[in-house]
Amino acid sequence: MRIGRLGFGVLICGMILAGSGGAQQRGLAPTPPMGWNSWDSYGLTINEAQFRANVGVLVNRLKPAGYEYAVVDEGWYLTNPQKAKEEKFVYTMDENGRYVPSANRFPSAGASGEQGFKPVADYVHGQGLKFGIHIIRGISKEAVAANVAVAGSSFRAADLADTTDTCPWNPDNLGVKDNAAGQAWYDSLMEQYSGWGVDFIKVDCISSHPYKGDEIKMIHKAIGKSTAKTGRPMVLSLSPGPAPLDKGAEVAANAQLWRISDDVWDYWEKKDGKHFPQSVKAQFAVLASWAPQVKPGNWPDADMLPLGTLGPVPGYDAPRVSRLNHDEQRTLLTLWSIARSPLIVGANLTELDDWTAALLTNPAVIAMDQHGHEQKLARQDEDLIGWTSKGEGGREYLALFNVSDAATRVAVPLSRYGLMASKYSARDVWAGKDLGKVSEAAGEIPAHGVLLLELKK
Repeated sequence: MRIGRLGFGVLICGMILAGSGGAQQRGLAPTPPMGWNSWDSYGLTINEAQFRANVGVLVNRLKPAGYEYAVVDEGWYLTNPQKAKEEKFVYTMDENGRYVPSANRFPSAGASGEQGFKPVADYVHGQGLKFGIHIIRGISKEAVAANVAVAGSSFRAADLADTTDTCPWNPDNLGVKDNAAGQAWYDSLMEQYSGWGVDFIKVDCISSHPYKGDEIKMIHKAIGKSTAKTGRPMVLSLSPGPAPLDKGAEVAANAQLWRISDDVWDYWEKKDGKHFPQSVKAQFAVLASWAPQVKPGNWPDADMLPLGTLGPVPGYDAPRVSRLNHDEQRTLLTLWSIARSPLIVGANLTELDDWTAALLTNPAVIAMDQHGHEQKLARQDEDLIGWTSKGEGGREYLALFNVSDAATRVAVPLSRYGLMASKYSARDVWAGKDLGKVSEAAGEIPAHGVLLLELKK
């Protein structure tokens, strides 16, 4: 453990609790959050220079299309995120056992992390963006071993730590009991993050593997208290998935985003015999099951967009350019957008190519994601899946996905998908071509590809 300064060396119409009375304030995540997250390209390893470089590209190339969040993902408190096998992770925390950014990676935090992420958040805010961080739920094992005092309270770590509760895939933390001490712990974290200027908190190992409803509620309540005290609202994102479908009302009451599947990586289909990672093809059924729960402030999250260059140290597998071909990437972005999932880019933006930039910033696709409504899986005929959505200004959208391994030619009446006007003025969104007045969706759809029509009566 690195020694801290006093002895110690982690969408916008939503709802957020404000104070202990549980009053609700509107205003968070009125549309699906859009932005960039470091995990897909940097895993545990991102440093301040790399983060600022990606933010620069985000500002110049993606912000005009609506991307606004810049998020530092897991492990920002590790001094040795690429440790050798014989090493142990070395954590950086303050005197109250709260993680702070490791100064060897985020030098603006100061030698003992006393400034936290505030200088980085100030930089992000200065670019007209919003700043986010990732945390693992709970309290660090080392803070519990030292029985630290909980900031702003009379409690100590032993009063709140559940030593029987560990994250199955992360070694950092123990769970937190649902008691006054546990609430005080989360209150102290959220007040710290608010002081840093955090706008978005992604909390991991909480919505699945296992589902931790009590801790979700404590974090939600803590954010409400912090917002009431500081005036800084913070969007809450829950991870990983799949969140239980039968807990939909509970997560919607406490968070703005929640993951609905395991991690999605750049595979069209799952590897034989493997449950991980989730594939693009598998997301059709998952998104359809959550579609009724989509509304302002509540966004079932299909996960980040594993597009472009994934490296130098991706959170899964070797450095690479996305394995998804261009048709599969159009399908991914179309599905996420017509279903109104958050759009969080995983690419290394410093290596963003023009094709990927154009994909991510298509105005009609962004409008469908941000301003659509009544989105649904309208019909599935074997390997042809039709999704519909309504947009602004009387627009409607039809996406026909060909999930087979061969190209297919279609000539399908629009009425088959509930589009009942005799004729529509149509535009092929991805081809950028006006089609005139049509009563059917016609053309060849490549294997794993999509035909996306913007329609108007």
